[in-house]
Amino acid sequence: MPVLTRLIPSPVVVDIRPGALNDLAGVLADQRICSSTGKLAIAISGGSGAVLRKRLAPSLPSAEWFEVGGGTLDDAIKLADAMKKGRYDAVVGLGGGKIIDCAKFAAARVGLPLVAVATNLSHDGLCSPVATLDNDAGRGSYGVPNPIAVVIDLDVIREAPVRFVRSGIGDALSNISAVRDWELAARERGEDIDGLAAAMARQAGEAVLRHPGGVGDDGFLQVLAEGLVLTGIAMSVSGDSRPASGACHEINHAFDLLFPKRAASHGEQCGLGAAFAMHLRGAREESAYMAEVLRRHGLPVLPEEIGFTVDEFVQVVEYAPQTRPGRYTILEHLNLNTDQIKDAYADYAKAIGS
Repeated sequence: MPVLTRLIPSPVVVDIRPGALNDLAGVLADQRICSSTGKLAIAISGGSGAVLRKRLAPSLPSAEWFEVGGGTLDDAIKLADAMKKGRYDAVVGLGGGKIIDCAKFAAARVGLPLVAVATNLSHDGLCSPVATLDNDAGRGSYGVPNPIAVVIDLDVIREAPVRFVRSGIGDALSNISAVRDWELAARERGEDIDGLAAAMARQAGEAVLRHPGGVGDDGFLQVLAEGLVLTGIAMSVSGDSRPASGACHEINHAFDLLFPKRAASHGEQCGLGAAFAMHLRGAREESAYMAEVLRRHGLPVLPEEIGFTVDEFVQVVEYAPQTRPGRYTILEHLNLNTDQIKDAYADYAKAIGS
């Protein structure tokens, strides 16, 4: 009888706790990650990365440090070209989302494993098989291998601006709406749904939604960090971003494309989009509770709270399906016209107590 199982692409090490950065050298010495030479290429930002380099360099004497200019495709290619000149066992992306995404892309380009050391929790990309990079056409998503290890020091996370934690909360909560969109596509279009990936993403979102703690609590930060890591693994399991990207992310992308100079953070827009999408699908109580939790953590639930008028938000929702051609969500299902979106928004704003 065949053994009907599958291998799940996931990091060999996940270390999430206060003080984790103090043991980074030990994690990198793991023979599954690095050889005995300890030859590492470490990508950092020019700001906070310099502080971390000063702290960590004594314990990583064989490492070479590369300063990354930003989060563009060109930056990632330059990083890869610079690393080609040396011989390394692994690449370490040390910083926020832009640095880690550049390091992911560069590591894939030179064929080396990637260790993600996150210094903030702004979104679920730190453990995903995708690198999101700005390019000449705007912004692109590039398939890359999953990180071989993930290290998140909660002491460092608390030192980062609180807006990064809030953004991560919005991104995690949007999983709940994204999975509902995936289930809708399965019912209406016969789209295949990966039950394991859906369960991982949904439970990650629900854990953050139901946790009573706040952005300054280690217990809450632990759950949020674990939820973002699990979401990245869920995307690897499914082979695409479906477990974490539905109408919520279409709305986010529409904000970015229509108002690139005014757009809020990724997680703020996704959280708002998720609460509104839940309302559209008729899950009024769930939408209201999600909005309540978002508010409790200091995130926006109305477009006015991130500087947009109602008419601009209606424009965003109307445009959103164009951002992901072929993806079926509640927006494509309802296919609302301008007036219908205005009416739906007025109902949503009333329901959540604007």
